[in-house]
Amino acid sequence: MPDRGLRISGLRVSVAGNDILKGIDLNVEPGRVHALMGPNGSGKSTLALALAGHPGYEISGSATLDGLDLLAISPDKRARAGLFLSFQYPAAIPGVKVSSFLQATRQAVKPGDLPPAKFRQLVMEKMDLLDMDPSFLGRYLNDGFSGGEKKRLEMLQLAVLAPKYAILDETDSGLDIDALRAVGESLGAMRKDAATKEIGLLIITHYPRILQHISADVVHIMVDGRIVKEGGPELAHTIEREGYDSLREVAAVSV
Repeated sequence: MPDRGLRISGLRVSVAGNDILKGIDLNVEPGRVHALMGPNGSGKSTLALALAGHPGYEISGSATLDGLDLLAISPDKRARAGLFLSFQYPAAIPGVKVSSFLQATRQAVKPGDLPPAKFRQLVMEKMDLLDMDPSFLGRYLNDGFSGGEKKRLEMLQLAVLAPKYAILDETDSGLDIDALRAVGESLGAMRKDAATKEIGLLIITHYPRILQHISADVVHIMVDGRIVKEGGPELAHTIEREGYDSLREVAAVSV
C-alpha cells in the first residue's frame, strides 16, 4: 500500500522570477484537519494553487497524493486522483445552472459512476445533510450569490465530489458571523458523514475564526514562504492574542 496522505516536501515555488515558497514540508493525513495560517503575502494561496497545478509557476520539490506524484500530472488528473480546491473568490457563471455544474464536475472527476437518477438522489441527500434549500439547484452558478451562499455551494461541491483531500483557500474570507457559522456547520456535518469523514482537510486562513466552528488537529504558521511554527489548536488562539510579529523574527533568522 502506498504511503497515504497529501505529502509535501521541500516545495519551492517561483512566480515571474520571485521566490514565493522557500521549502515547504507539510503532510495532511486522511480524516484529519490541518489549518495553515499566516499574514497576507506569506504564500498560503500560492501553495494551494501550486498543488492544484497553476501553469505559471516554477516548482521544485515534491508533492504526492497517496503516493502519486502530483507535480508530474495535469490539473484535471490531480482532481481525478482526489484533490479538491475551493477558491477564495469563486467565479460567477451566468447561464450555467448549479445542477448542471454539479453533474458536469462529478462526471469529469468520476466518469460514469452514477446514473442520472442516482446522482440526483446523491445531490438531494447532501443538500439535506448541509441544510441547503433545493432551490439552489435552479440558480445560475454563483450569479447574484452572497459571499456566504458561494461558500456554502463550495461545501456542496465538496460533499458531492467526495475527494480524498481538500484545500480550502480562505473559505472564511468576507463572511459575516452567521455565514461563517453555516460554513463551519457544513464542514462539521461532512466530518460525521460516512462518505466524507475520511477527507483530509487543509484549511487556509488569516484568522482563527473558522476554527471556532471546526477544530484543527494541527496548526501550521507560514511567514515569508516558510512554515515557521506548528502546534495543536491552541496555537491558533496564541496567534489571535499575539499576532504574527514575533514569528516574522523567527522567519528572518531562518533565512
